Amino acid sequence: MQNVVLIIHLILALGLIAVVLMQRSEGGGLGMGGGGGGAMTGRAAATALGKLTWILAIAFICTSITLTIFAAENASGSSVIDRLGVTPPPSDTPDAPALPAGDLLLPPSADENAPLVPTLE
Repeated sequence: MQNVVLIIHLILALGLIAVVLMQRSEGGGLGMGGGGGGAMTGRAAATALGKLTWILAIAFICTSITLTIFAAENASGSSVIDRLGVTPPPSDTPDAPALPAGDLLLPPSADENAPLVPTLE
């Protein structure tokens, strides 16, 4: 089911791109410069491509929400690495340098007697 919704989602995305690119450019960004609706109206006339754009956009959002629900159901709350549970096999090459112990990778600890915050005395 998830694969079917994903394929529909991809087809809607391609259709939405095609419909938006086929629309007539009205010059100016953000709805400025328009036409077709009359001098006093702030809304342009709804064309067939405009209606199709809205339909495809709503369907695209619905498939996005559906895919998000599928992903949330499949998530088990653990990391992908935790789900692997596979330890790497030991290397057979004797020339490989040995890794330092975990304690050597940490920064040196602070002196226990030294104050954590310097005081103005």
